[in-house]
Amino acid sequence: MVRSVALRLDSSKARPMRSNTESALTRRLLIATALVFLGLFLFMPLMLVFACAFREGLWIYLSSFITPDALSAIRLTLVTAAIAVPLNTLFGVAAAWAIGKFEFKGKSVLITLIDLPFAISPVIAGLIFMLLFGSLGWFGPWLMERDISIMFATPGIVIATMFVTVPFVARELIPLMQAQGTEEEQSALTLGASGFQTFRRVTLPNIKWGLIYGIILTNARAMGEFGAVSVVSGHIRGRTNTMPLHIEILYNDYQTTAAFAVASLLAFLAVVTLAVRFIVEWKTARDHEAAAREAGRGDHP
Repeated sequence: MVRSVALRLDSSKARPMRSNTESALTRRLLIATALVFLGLFLFMPLMLVFACAFREGLWIYLSSFITPDALSAIRLTLVTAAIAVPLNTLFGVAAAWAIGKFEFKGKSVLITLIDLPFAISPVIAGLIFMLLFGSLGWFGPWLMERDISIMFATPGIVIATMFVTVPFVARELIPLMQAQGTEEEQSALTLGASGFQTFRRVTLPNIKWGLIYGIILTNARAMGEFGAVSVVSGHIRGRTNTMPLHIEILYNDYQTTAAFAVASLLAFLAVVTLAVRFIVEWKTARDHEAAAREAGRGDHP
């Protein structure tokens, strides 16, 4: 009797060890699969872009950026991002503040509208703006009478870019503000702080890393947007072509080295974005660990 019980105990101890061994093997297989997938579909294409860009030498690579069309595309891309990113940052902070800190009618509708660019194809978004501001659109005749150009000009590109990038800052901040609650803001207001002081000294420090992360994503999407901008730009060389559109034109004209050179610049910006994202996530994790340690010290004096 005692021997049978001992055997059952031994077998019960052996089973978890076997399951742990299998789970470790499964983890290794999943990690290996992920690494192979990333190597084939992410790192290898990225390396090929840089390899093709430098294939004919450094001078040919650098000369791809000093043509008038390339300089115009780079300038327009930077101007578009410089306008769209701050405006979407202001909207994202305001929308997240309203949704995360207050209760009001139509709150779910506002959340749905913020997510709308994720559900609509960028090409469809561009067509919508054509129907609104194009020469045959709703506001087209009124704009033409006043010699105001929206489509096939910088304003249309900025509007299309703002539409496709509007959710990123808000989507990063909404869950963060909802998790934080309103206790700290209410305490600050009770102590006599104004609304702006409360935001600057209480809310902003709590959301700074999420805000930076949202801005990084917004800027990356703004500089790499193709579909919506392709519809509203008109592909006018030297005037309305952004960097992605300029790459397409170069490739279609069989200027593959120049196309890969400009593409490498966008790829480099993407790598920088990932690096900044990693730093932000590391800083956020470190701040959370520091806050947890401080909370532990407060609980155990």
